[in-house]
Amino acid sequence: MRKTATIRLHVNGEEHALAVAVQRTLLEALRYDLMLTGSKQGCDKGDCGACTVLARPLGSRLQAAGFGRGEAILSCITLAADAQDLEITTIEGLATPSGLDPVQRAFADVGALQCGFCQPGMMLSARALLDKCAKPTLPQIQEALSGNLCRCTGYTKIYEAVEVAAGLRSPASRAPVASERAAASDSKAQAVQEIVP
Repeated sequence: MRKTATIRLHVNGEEHALAVAVQRTLLEALRYDLMLTGSKQGCDKGDCGACTVLARPLGSRLQAAGFGRGEAILSCITLAADAQDLEITTIEGLATPSGLDPVQRAFADVGALQCGFCQPGMMLSARALLDKCAKPTLPQIQEALSGNLCRCTGYTKIYEAVEVAAGLRSPASRAPVASERAAASDSKAQAVQEIVP
């Protein structure tokens, strides 16, 4: 018989009462109990950053004082029961009624969105950085995002998006590089050649 506990989670400004298995992670509670699927289930061991959420002590006046929504934490290695005394912000709670967060807008404007799997974690880590340091240097941005892995890109556009969100630069406005059509022979099947050493 699995042991369960009744817990209260404070997520995106709302309180939720849940009955969960004691070993349930915060990520699992967010995704499967609250249906907040923006936080991704990647490695399940705290290596990839896809599960990143923001957390700060419950009732903290930090946000009102301009210190943001909290620290970036890995929800896949945080037990849901251990998050009861925290205010959690997921990617679904990053935007405000007036629109997208500047980080979200910058990622879209710069073209930093690739497959999308790592983006929620990247954006939340970037928001945590910008809440602490409004005008970060490139090395500070790289350090803040070092726990978030992306398999689609070389990070250049992601770093640019954080700089744009911080007001350090405008999005690059280069025209896309034109590509040439492949020669017709590329569409024909080629005979397989055996390579013998």
